[in-house]
Amino acid sequence: MKKAAIIVGTRPEAIKLIPLYLYMKENSQSLGIDVRLISTGQHKEMLEQIFTFFEVRADINLAVMTKNQSLVKLATTLMDALGRTIEELEPDIVIVQGDTNSAMVGGLISFYSKIKVAHVEAGLRTYNRFSPYPEEVNRQIIGSVADFHFAPTQKALDTLVAEKKENVINVGNTVIDSLNLCLEKLHSNIGQYEQKFKHLLGLEKLVLITGHRRENIGSGFDNICQALHELANKYENMQFVYPVHLNPLIKDKVEERLGHVTNISLLAPLPYDELIFLMSKSYIILTDSGGIQEEAPSLNVPLLVMRDTTERPEGIDVGCAKLVGTDRKVIVDSFDLLVNDSDTYKMMSNVPNPYGDGKTSERIAQYLSKNI
Repeated sequence: MKKAAIIVGTRPEAIKLIPLYLYMKENSQSLGIDVRLISTGQHKEMLEQIFTFFEVRADINLAVMTKNQSLVKLATTLMDALGRTIEELEPDIVIVQGDTNSAMVGGLISFYSKIKVAHVEAGLRTYNRFSPYPEEVNRQIIGSVADFHFAPTQKALDTLVAEKKENVINVGNTVIDSLNLCLEKLHSNIGQYEQKFKHLLGLEKLVLITGHRRENIGSGFDNICQALHELANKYENMQFVYPVHLNPLIKDKVEERLGHVTNISLLAPLPYDELIFLMSKSYIILTDSGGIQEEAPSLNVPLLVMRDTTERPEGIDVGCAKLVGTDRKVIVDSFDLLVNDSDTYKMMSNVPNPYGDGKTSERIAQYLSKNI
């Protein structure tokens, strides 16, 4: 039987790789693959929330994160910890996802060890090294060492083909697999979520906000906060909900600028299931997140993307999302348009999700079964 190792380090990685891990574990005999889940602990607390919700335990925990750790320190720590782990496991293939430091280092040390690498959610590009930072360079490094490139969309596949990559397969995005699993659990306990968040559901409409990108820190976040303050004052009948990232450069700024606004609720980071619940109840979502760009279309919620670039242009192209950057006026004007133009709102709400159909994990596992 072949051996596979799946590496996760952050909450988004866990969300997108747990469905694949569960499928491979449940079908190990027919696939001929014994799978192990490695948690680097890059986002330890957030990872534990996901593991608990999906009733999964990592086979190996590395706990690499320390307080105020720099990208350089994190990368060197990961090189040592993952290097030793992969050497001991001797897998036939290492599976990484996306563009985190855990994924990049996992791919690189596997290449050094002459172990095959499968890259899930391959082919996302902005071709701007510092937007998003450091993710754009991380995923290009992974792309240069990967043996199998699992593209989430046709556009991503076309990008990889243009880069002359081999073994490129369009499988869809595992985030939709995870979203479907989450919605099943939500619906079976919906009263619990409605009770917990009833204080946020009292006004006419709920607007969800997320913002955490490194490249927005500074003037970008100043502009975003100005726009949110203006919108909250203009739309007093709406409840603005902002689960705030724990990074002090973000948290302190948001609390200072928005903490006193009556209809803006600043929350601690939410578990995945609670975030999905609030997304499902939202009228509009403003975000700089990557995963939310993929999830919102399945929930029929229009999305304003507060970034200057996005490696997920499919949502922009089909019209379920709009790229608004961090310019205060553009954010406010785009929000106003959705509120005041019902045709635009309906159009953005009803676009089919371009990112997947919920069967991506099965496609990846079956492909690997035949090719490693």
